[in-house]
Amino acid sequence: MRLSFSSNAFRNHALEDVVGILKGIGYQGLEVMCDVPHAWPPDMTPERVRSLKAALKRARMGVSNLNAFMMCAVEDFHHPSWVEPDPAYRRKRVDHTIAALTLAKKLGAKTVSTEPGGHLPYGYTREQALGLFREGLREAAAHAEKLGVRLLIEPEPGMIVQSSEEFAAFIKTVESDAVGLNFDLGHFFCVGEDPVALIRKLGRKIEHVHLEDIAENREHFHLPPGRGAIDFRAVGRALKAVRYKGWITIELYPFQDDPAGVARQAFEAIRPLL
Repeated sequence: MRLSFSSNAFRNHALEDVVGILKGIGYQGLEVMCDVPHAWPPDMTPERVRSLKAALKRARMGVSNLNAFMMCAVEDFHHPSWVEPDPAYRRKRVDHTIAALTLAKKLGAKTVSTEPGGHLPYGYTREQALGLFREGLREAAAHAEKLGVRLLIEPEPGMIVQSSEEFAAFIKTVESDAVGLNFDLGHFFCVGEDPVALIRKLGRKIEHVHLEDIAENREHFHLPPGRGAIDFRAVGRALKAVRYKGWITIELYPFQDDPAGVARQAFEAIRPLL
């Protein structure tokens, strides 16, 4: 298992500087935020791609994942979503995902994570929304297949796919082998599931892990490991039991005031358990 940290906590830093900071702490990789100010795909000119790749090469760091969840360059964390009623607005999410997949290929990343559809639009049934999500995924997944990059859905509290059971039911209807699961253990904890039991149940279906702590009340707010109720020692044992060999990305975007400090605290808490 290799440990990385998401750049979405470092929104006040240049991406190349983030590589150096994380390398100095001991991380082996970086999750790249496909949004402003880091790697919004339309801004990633050949020169920007070369600059980032050079920084990663100097640091001997890998790219754990491209996080294509947020679209603050257009609106916010969750909009435009896959289920926008306006087809033109919904198209922005599809195009963004396709561009993120293309960028992943250029950076040598194997996965791109995306939101689980979005929030249920007013006046729509859940099945109608899932149909829109499935329709958009079809084109993005075809592009992923051509590139050899995995497109991973990340269930999230409050969205149309938020639990492991909802994901399992939905993925059966997706007509592409290029789509898989981004396992955010805090999100599953928020909706009442046991992430340790889920790791043991899902095993090799887990293709990338997002890690953060969550308070005992299961409020969806990312906390540094050790400040919430998740048993990370048990998480580490479960990941070893299923022989997980992939990336674990710590995601602590609420802590932009001191991202380097919280990244170091998280590394010191998690590294001994893996």
